[in-house]
Amino acid sequence: MSAPSLLPDSLVLNGRTFHFADIQQYPANSPTELNGYEARVLDFCRQWLNGTLEFELQTSGSTGQPQTVRMTRHQLAASAARTGDYFDLGPDTPLLACLNCEFVGGLMMLVRGFERNMPITIVEPQADPLALLPAAATIAFASFVPLQLRALLDAGRAEQLNQMKVILVGGAPTDASLTRQIEQLTVPVYLTYGMTETASHIALRRLNGPEASPHYRVLPGIHIEQDERGCLAIRADVTNDQLIITNDQVRLLDQHTFEWLGRADFVINSGGVKVQAEKVELVLEVALAELNVTRRAFVAGLPNERLGEQVTAVLEGASLPSAQQEELLHLLAQRLGKYERPRQLLFLAQFQTTASGKLDRRSTLREALKQG
Repeated sequence: MSAPSLLPDSLVLNGRTFHFADIQQYPANSPTELNGYEARVLDFCRQWLNGTLEFELQTSGSTGQPQTVRMTRHQLAASAARTGDYFDLGPDTPLLACLNCEFVGGLMMLVRGFERNMPITIVEPQADPLALLPAAATIAFASFVPLQLRALLDAGRAEQLNQMKVILVGGAPTDASLTRQIEQLTVPVYLTYGMTETASHIALRRLNGPEASPHYRVLPGIHIEQDERGCLAIRADVTNDQLIITNDQVRLLDQHTFEWLGRADFVINSGGVKVQAEKVELVLEVALAELNVTRRAFVAGLPNERLGEQVTAVLEGASLPSAQQEELLHLLAQRLGKYERPRQLLFLAQFQTTASGKLDRRSTLREALKQG
């Protein structure tokens, strides 16, 4: 199977070449047998190529109800320019859009491609997007969610990934086991920080190589500060010069650098003690690794008559043997405070995800409780 030709005035979507002139006339000149996802992607491309000035974007719904956010073309183009300048992206940088293009992470890959005249290849989201490409395909720039990057590495695609210029990872933190795999790659890999309201990422954290860091560095032209809760606030052209207040608690190292501590709305009130869920998740992650258990996990608060909320761990996959569960709980009790340690383990065969590929904590917890 040969790679479809990447021409300056066309893109490749699910293995078929679409010329910009035809896309601009979509749906009048659209081919038959488009699936729903292809039709929606081409409709956004039509709007962008025809100069539409305002767009409605959906938030992922990973931490709450999905919402509609109105963004101007100027905001999206400003974000694309900032990323393009930072990584020196251009016509010699073939791009792969394998995130859901109906959400900001995937949509902004398209905008970057259009704005920087990059050859664009689009595939529908799946765990191993490179499996959808012909062997001869050349990709230099891509963005993955952690689940995809893990699947690619587990499939033995490190050599293909190392041929790229740069890789972005977003949508969720990378756990310790995935970070160790990323550290073996020679291609620069960056964890992104951003949201729909900021037109994708406004800060990056290098995960491998000599520049690897535990801290995020904001891109040029982005102003950050903290509110009274210690949460990050952002102002820039990508926010239409409005101050966006997040629920992300951070520690500011300087006006350009911050450490992400966790979400303010992921605080569990257990016995009157405020427990940061992400802190417990890090300890849980290390304990699982020590027991040679490789699976996703997260922490949530469940109602408890005595404590108010009890810390509960939810693990993906089949239940662990009872002896291993006891050992895990013992490790957690040794390393966490009395009210921080999980008092219950729930198991679910497969975690629920949002349409954008993020972990849907609420749906997953609800399903785990049903089966637990």
